[in-house]
Amino acid sequence: MTTPTRQRAFAHHLLVIDDKVDLLNSLKSLLEIHGFRVSTATSTEKAIEAIKQGNFDLILLDILMPQLSGHEVLRFVQEKRPDIPVIVISGDYSFSSVSTALKRGAFDFIRKPYVADELVNAIQNALEKRRLEYEYKTMQQRIQQSEKMHRFMVNNSPDIIYILNERGHFTFINDSVEKLLNVPKDELLGQHFSSLIGDDESRQHPFTFNERRASGRKAQNREIQMRRRLALNGDGKATTLSVPFEINAMGIYEVDKTGGKRQFRGTYGIARDITDRKQAESFMRFQAYHDLLTGLPNRSLFRDRLSLSISHAKRNGSKVAVMFLDVDRFKVVNDTLGHSVGDLLIQAIARRISNCLREGDTLSRFGGDEFTLLLPNINSQNDASIIARKIIAELKEVFYIEQHEIFISGSIGIALYPEHGDQIDTLIQNADIAMYHIKSHGKNGSQFFNDQMNQAFSERLSIEKDLRSCLEQQQLFLQYQPIYNVETGTVYALEAFLRWNHPERGVILPKDFLKIAEETGLLIDVGAWVVDQVCADLELWQNPVLKIAINFNPLQVEHPDFENMLMCAMQKHNVSPNQIEIEITEQLLSRDQAVIAAKLKRLTRLGFSIAVDNFGTGYSSLSCLHQMPIHTIKLDHSFLRHINDDRNSGDACIVNAIAAMANGLNLNLVAEGVETVAQKEYLSRLGCFTMQGHLFQKPVNSSEARNITVAPLLMPE
Repeated sequence: MTTPTRQRAFAHHLLVIDDKVDLLNSLKSLLEIHGFRVSTATSTEKAIEAIKQGNFDLILLDILMPQLSGHEVLRFVQEKRPDIPVIVISGDYSFSSVSTALKRGAFDFIRKPYVADELVNAIQNALEKRRLEYEYKTMQQRIQQSEKMHRFMVNNSPDIIYILNERGHFTFINDSVEKLLNVPKDELLGQHFSSLIGDDESRQHPFTFNERRASGRKAQNREIQMRRRLALNGDGKATTLSVPFEINAMGIYEVDKTGGKRQFRGTYGIARDITDRKQAESFMRFQAYHDLLTGLPNRSLFRDRLSLSISHAKRNGSKVAVMFLDVDRFKVVNDTLGHSVGDLLIQAIARRISNCLREGDTLSRFGGDEFTLLLPNINSQNDASIIARKIIAELKEVFYIEQHEIFISGSIGIALYPEHGDQIDTLIQNADIAMYHIKSHGKNGSQFFNDQMNQAFSERLSIEKDLRSCLEQQQLFLQYQPIYNVETGTVYALEAFLRWNHPERGVILPKDFLKIAEETGLLIDVGAWVVDQVCADLELWQNPVLKIAINFNPLQVEHPDFENMLMCAMQKHNVSPNQIEIEITEQLLSRDQAVIAAKLKRLTRLGFSIAVDNFGTGYSSLSCLHQMPIHTIKLDHSFLRHINDDRNSGDACIVNAIAAMANGLNLNLVAEGVETVAQKEYLSRLGCFTMQGHLFQKPVNSSEARNITVAPLLMPE
């Protein structure tokens, strides 16, 4: 008696075909006992229809069927479903019947009456064979898919993938070689790898492409130049271009079965086009050593070349000149025409200077509107002077930038090796000092360095260093000079003057440190201190009708926090804006007039009055006085120096014109620097009665100024 098999999680589905119903049911019961799921068919037609519609794992077939024999089922399965094994169960076990069934694809032939165990074993063997065939087929499909995917990945790789035999000939190369080197891969198969690299590369890198080492010993990421075909000439020779590639290759070895030794069989390698990377590296190197706006060498490259020039000069006894050039009035161009025009101007300046230099000279952009020049192998100062004069002459010529005619000039400081220093930093610094010297003496010229300049520069650096701490150490203080109305004998206002009580140098006047404060960015803080101190004095004096004039640099007025700074000081000390007169320069009026006019109008609406200081020495147009909210113009003291009884004096004519203009525009006119009675009387005859100067009162400290505001005026005779 057979033992039933354990019920499977997923029972195999069997189709049993027999025209005898009792045998069919008996066989079905037997198979179900062994865990199979069974469908039945009593005719060939029904069997074929069931096979069409169902999915069976195995078919049990009786050959002897009425009408159509079971061989029709075998033929149909062989043609349509060859994956389903068929076991024939038949009472006809003649050689012919068995042979025909097996030829038509039957897996096994069992004769009736069958033995149950024999039948079940045959079924299980057939199902196992079907499972193995299915797994093998699936594995083959996966292998084919994997190979297909591998070929796709290899041929579509951005890199060249190749295999060489032991003699260095290509046995495989992927499709990328055609795209990267413009060479058909079929043309390369069988060729030596040297056909892709030049003779020089073959000599310099004989084992890069055909690396023999394997595993961890192999050399990685070596650079080599490969040939990219551009075109074929008429004689069949190719025009090529060298292209940088990175090679990563390793040797292929096979163990000899007879001797057990490793035998070299060739090389597997990957060649990557690194053109883009090399270009990026080149651009980064260019950025590191060049100015992007002009393409000129930057400070780093200039220093490297200067170091080489000094070393060369030491050996051959020649001289080296270092020039430091600053463009005069460049800030005016930037402020009035915009930075885009300023950038184009810098580029045009660089081209003009370059045209003045010799082969081997170096022009560098040091930053902003500053350039440095290196002149190696010169014999004397005169050689450098000639080039400096040529550059200055070129810069004087008009520049045409975006339909603008721009006039500039240049200030050049020159230092020579070895006279003015034998170190890089010393030469650059001394040329810079000489440039500052020429800028402070009229600009538009050149100057060689000397020791006196160094002393002045050292003093400037000392003042700059001490200036940074003067606010914290409370070294600044104010003096006030009264402005009198000589007609009424009363004080019109006070003008505040800034002083620095230096612990070593004594009292320093603004002309000796405010320019440095502007260049170092300290001017805004210093100006805020002046406003706060003036308001503190007004609060202390408790004189609500007194007005104090404060001088402001254009940089201060243009600062975005200027208005807020003024109002904060007013509120802090409970001072009215009517007590402050803002003194500006004519230079401010030449800036962005719309912006400046709007800011001054806001200030006047708050109660501040506006005065133009040192009038007549700047470049403002008369229209500015009409468009701007100006209340007072202050006649510069330089026009009063030669005033005497001579009515034909040139200065007298200017004073007359300014007085008439002020009267015509209904502006208050204040004369500064009145020192003689003759000057006072002359101004009075012109109708100018508001004056200040040493004739009346020198600037005094705040405690004395408080007394001036209440003391009667003693008019000088």
